[in-house]
Amino acid sequence: MTRLPSARRDQEPLLAVRDLSVTFGLKGQRTVAAVDEVSFDIYPGQHVGLVGESGSGKSVTSLAIMGLLPDRGVRIGGEARYDGRNLLTSSGKEMSRLRGRDIAMVFQDPMTSLNPVVPVGLQVSEVIRRHEQASKREARARAADLLQRVGIPDPVRRLKEYPHQLSGGMRQRVLIAIALACGPKLLIADEPTTALDVTIQAQVLEVLKELVADTDAALLMITPDLGIVAGLCDEVNVMYSGRIVESATRERLFASPRHPYTNGLLHSIPRLDSRRGAQLTPIPGSPTQTIPWTEGCAFAPRCRNRIETCVGEAPALEADGDRLLRCFNPADRGQDSQEVGA
Repeated sequence: MTRLPSARRDQEPLLAVRDLSVTFGLKGQRTVAAVDEVSFDIYPGQHVGLVGESGSGKSVTSLAIMGLLPDRGVRIGGEARYDGRNLLTSSGKEMSRLRGRDIAMVFQDPMTSLNPVVPVGLQVSEVIRRHEQASKREARARAADLLQRVGIPDPVRRLKEYPHQLSGGMRQRVLIAIALACGPKLLIADEPTTALDVTIQAQVLEVLKELVADTDAALLMITPDLGIVAGLCDEVNVMYSGRIVESATRERLFASPRHPYTNGLLHSIPRLDSRRGAQLTPIPGSPTQTIPWTEGCAFAPRCRNRIETCVGEAPALEADGDRLLRCFNPADRGQDSQEVGA
């Protein structure tokens, strides 16, 4: 696999994903490749972003790594190596030991991710008791401390409350507390601010950033918003229709995006330095307007840079100077991202 240049190449990756593929389809039905040939590394303490629109395969990638996809109607290929073991072929017992202790996940919907009939305190403390030798009293005290660290006021009282008694922002903070309860080495955050308003989003992201820094955990941030990864991630993988189309460090990606899809995502972000009344430039079409990667570039039907080669031949993910790129006709290097495709 062609790899992105990195200052961490003297270390072994904490998580090495190689040619991950996930296909859905029951017998007699048409199969759908949700994830196809996805490869990336996460090093100890590194923050990596996985960015793309809904339906690009981001969440399926994380669920495959965590071993949370159903057995029926799903085929998983490739490798996801963590600490020398392939998570994709590990047994249920092995994954149960790893989840929550070594690898943890913050799910995207705080309204449904917590058990509605179990007090918040028990949901936090059960993770501690499951993976560590702690008494009920010790686990409860640590749970209260975790709620305080994530910014929930009066944490001792909140331990007795149920999820429906908390706001959406507080529920998301509880999920972060649960994920970080045992000090995991790798945290996967799957769109952790999707259901929250903008003000609460900023608060939750700040809490997440501080706690990840305190624990020195590696982070995989899954989001459709490049604005989030701009202030949080070291490296960014842009994903479209199940494949990574561009991979670069945060600075290089934002300074000179090369893939037309990356440019489209950047155009969609409001900028403070834009002139008054300037309009955003949306990506034409929708994610459903695609062609199979076996027949060409999946982004071709929506791409302003499309050329004849894009339909009929699939581009490979190859080294392009300081990044990895999957495109036959990328933007010129150094071209202003706010002018590409205008």
